[in-house]
Amino acid sequence: MVVFGIVLIIAGAILAVLGFKLLRLHGSPYYLTIGLVWVIAGLLTLFRRGAGLYLYAISFIATLIWSLWESGLNGWALVPRLDLPLLFLIFAVLLMPARRANGEKGYRPYGIALLVVTVVGLGIAVPMAQKPYPVAAVTTKPGNYFDDVTAPASQDWPTYGGGYGAQRFSALSQINPSNVSGLQRAWVYRTGEPHMANYGNELTPIKIGDTVYGCTIRHKVFAVDAATGKQKWMFDPKTPPESSAPNSACRGVSYYANPQAQPGQACSTRIIAGTMDAKLVAVDAQTGQACEDFGSHGFVDLMQGLGKWPPSIVSETSAPTIVRGVVVAGQQVMDGQLRSAPSGVVRGYDAVTGQLRFAWDMEQPDITTLPAAGNTYSLGTPNMWSTAVGDEKLGLVYLPMASSAGDYYSSTRNDEERKYDSGITALDVATGKPRWVYQFVKNDVWDYDTPAQPSLVDFPTDKGNVPALIVTTKQGDLWVLDRRTGQPLHQVEEQKVPQGGVEPAERAPVQKRSLYSRTQKPDLTEKMMWGISPIDQLVCRIQYRSASYQGIFTAPTADKPWIEYPGNNGGSDWGSVSVDVHNGLIIENYNDLPSYSKLVPRAVDDAMNVFWLGDPRYKNPPPGRNRPQAGLPYGQDVNTGWVSNIGVICKQPPFGMIKGIDLATGKTLWDRPLGTAERNGPWGLHSMLPFQIGLPNNGGVLTTTSGLAFVGATTDDYLRAIDVHTGKTLWKDQLPAGGQATPMTYEVNGRQFVIIMAGGHHGMMTPEGDYVIAYALPEQK
Repeated sequence: MVVFGIVLIIAGAILAVLGFKLLRLHGSPYYLTIGLVWVIAGLLTLFRRGAGLYLYAISFIATLIWSLWESGLNGWALVPRLDLPLLFLIFAVLLMPARRANGEKGYRPYGIALLVVTVVGLGIAVPMAQKPYPVAAVTTKPGNYFDDVTAPASQDWPTYGGGYGAQRFSALSQINPSNVSGLQRAWVYRTGEPHMANYGNELTPIKIGDTVYGCTIRHKVFAVDAATGKQKWMFDPKTPPESSAPNSACRGVSYYANPQAQPGQACSTRIIAGTMDAKLVAVDAQTGQACEDFGSHGFVDLMQGLGKWPPSIVSETSAPTIVRGVVVAGQQVMDGQLRSAPSGVVRGYDAVTGQLRFAWDMEQPDITTLPAAGNTYSLGTPNMWSTAVGDEKLGLVYLPMASSAGDYYSSTRNDEERKYDSGITALDVATGKPRWVYQFVKNDVWDYDTPAQPSLVDFPTDKGNVPALIVTTKQGDLWVLDRRTGQPLHQVEEQKVPQGGVEPAERAPVQKRSLYSRTQKPDLTEKMMWGISPIDQLVCRIQYRSASYQGIFTAPTADKPWIEYPGNNGGSDWGSVSVDVHNGLIIENYNDLPSYSKLVPRAVDDAMNVFWLGDPRYKNPPPGRNRPQAGLPYGQDVNTGWVSNIGVICKQPPFGMIKGIDLATGKTLWDRPLGTAERNGPWGLHSMLPFQIGLPNNGGVLTTTSGLAFVGATTDDYLRAIDVHTGKTLWKDQLPAGGQATPMTYEVNGRQFVIIMAGGHHGMMTPEGDYVIAYALPEQK
C-alpha cells in the first residue's frame, strides 16, 4: 500500500499542478480536482488507511462519467482518459482488504465488480457505438472522361502520373475485387543503395514495353525487366554525398522517344531524370549510357543562372514533365533557410539537345533564357518543387507553385510573388509565358504551397464535358479548373478569416474556398487533445489553451504559439489524387493533422545558434525544430503534426484518412481512417494493436477500372487494396520498409502487375529499405 500511495501522490500532484495551470488558461477544471483527490487518496493509502483505496475507486467512477461526457464512446478518445486510472483501479482493488478488522466483509468484491463492469461494459459498448461508415452511391454515369491526349494508362505506365493526363488510374482490370485476395509477390528488386541520413525514396516507376524504369535514393537511374524484376542496367550520375538535402527524394523519371531519330540510333528513346545536385541527366533507355547529344555529355546544369550556393540547398526531386518535346523543370529549394533563397525560375529544355528553350522568371519576364553575365534569376521567388502536368493539345504545362521563400512572413514580397505563389500557373511551352494563373491562398504565410501534380480530365457539366484539371491542396480543398482559362467549374466561396498576428496589415480579410470538395474537419477544441495518459493529454490541453487559434488561417504570432489546422503537411501533399475517368470517381488520401508553430525573433534565434546553411556559424544538425528564415525579422519553430515531447500526436485520432468522391458533383461517397496502430506508438515502440486508427500518410493512390484502389503511404507499412465504392480494405501485405510512395500498375505477357517502392521515409520514421516490389495473381498452369 505504501508504494501505491506514493505513486498516487506523485501522479495526483502532477495533475493538480498542471491542472491549476490549465484552469488559469480557462480550461477544464477536471484535472485540478481529480489531482487533489488522488493526493488525498494517496496520503490515506500511504498511512495504510483503506479509505484511501475506496476514495480512489469513487474518483475512478467520477473519471469514467467525465470521460463519457467529454468523448462519448469514442474508443481512441477514451484511451488517455481511462488507461492510467484503470491501471490504478486494478492495484486499488488488489490492495483492498477482503475483510475488515472486525471480521465483516471488506469492499474488495465491490471493487472487483466495478472493475469487471467497467472493462466488460466498455468492451461491449465501444464497438457497438461505432456507427458504420456511411456509403453513398456514385451518381456520375460511367463513361470516358478524357480525350485522345489524356487517355488513361493501360498496358504501360508511361509517365509519373500514369497516362499523359496524370490521373494515377489504369484501364486494366485483370486484378479485381473478387480475386485481389489472391495477390502475391511476383518479384522483388533491390537497388543496393546503402544507408542515407535523409532517406525517403518516394519513387513511382514508369513502364514502357517490357521495361520498368526508376531511380534510387541517390538518384541513380535503373531499368529492370517488367516480368521478372531482373536488372538490365543502372546509371550512376555520381552525385556528391554533400548534396543530400533534408528531403532527397527521387519521385520519378521521364521517358522521351525522339520522333526524328533513325531506327537503332543511340538515345532514340531516353530516360530523363533529375539529380540531388540540381542537374538533368538523359540516358539511353536501351543501354543506360549517357546521351552525349543532351547538354554537356548527357547533363544539363540547373544551377546555371541561380548563382553560387552551398550543396543541398537546391535539388531536383520530382520527375520532369515533357510537353511537345520540351522538358519542363522547376527545382526544390530548401525551406526556411533565407529570404533571398535561390530562384524559383521554371525552365524548359529541348528533350534531344538539352538546349534552354525558355526561362520563366516571374519578376524578370524579359529574361527568356539565361540572365546576363554576373546576374542571376530573381531570388526568393515561389518555386515548383512538385510535379507539373502538360497538355499536348493545348501546348500548356500546369505548374503547382509553392510560396515565396520565408514561408511564414510576407511583408517583403513584391506584387509578382503575391500573384503567383500557392496556386496553379499555366505556361505556354512555346514561349515560356504564363497563359493564366489561379491562386488558392492569398499572401500565404502557412506553407500552404500547392504540393500535388494536377490531373487532366474531361469534366462532366450540364453543358457537356469540359477540358479540366483537378488539383488538391494542403488546406484540404479540391479544385476543378477549366484548363483552357483557369476558371473554376464549381462554386467558390470567400470565407472570412482571422486577422492580427505579427503583420496585421498583410492578412487578407477573406480567402477563397472550394465548395466542390474538401477534407477539412471541424475546428479543434480542448476536448480533442490526445496522448497516451491523462498527464500528457493534459500537457497538450495546456499547449492548446496557450496558443493562438481561431480556426483555419490563424495568423502567425511571435508572443505565443499558433495552431495551424490543417497543418503544413496537409490536407493532401505531393501524392495527389487518383481520378477514375471510366467510372467517374476520385480517391483521395489525406492527413488530418495540425501544426504547432511560433515565430522566433531574430535575436533569439541567433542566441540559440540557429543560422542558415551558408552561414559560417551554421551547425549540423541545427538546434531544435527552428528554421532560421535569415533576412527576415523572425525565424520559425515548426512542430509539424503537433507531436508531444514523448512522440505522441496531440490531436486525437484519426490522423489520416482516405475518401471517395463523386466526379461530377464533388459529393463524398465515403470517408474512412487509413491505417492501424500495429506498428505505431510512443518512443518508436510498436503497440501491436490491429485496430483502425487512421495514420499519417505520405504518398498517393492508384485506382483501376475494376474498382480497386491501391495505397501504401501509411506509417504501419502496409500496401492495401481498397474497394473504391465502399472504402473497405479487401487485401493487404506487410512491406519490409515504409511505402511512402505511389503505386503503379501495368501489363506484360498478359499478366497485370502492381508495383510499389518500399524505401521508408526519415520524416515519417518508417523503416528504411531499397525494395521495389511487384505483385500479381498466381500464374495459371
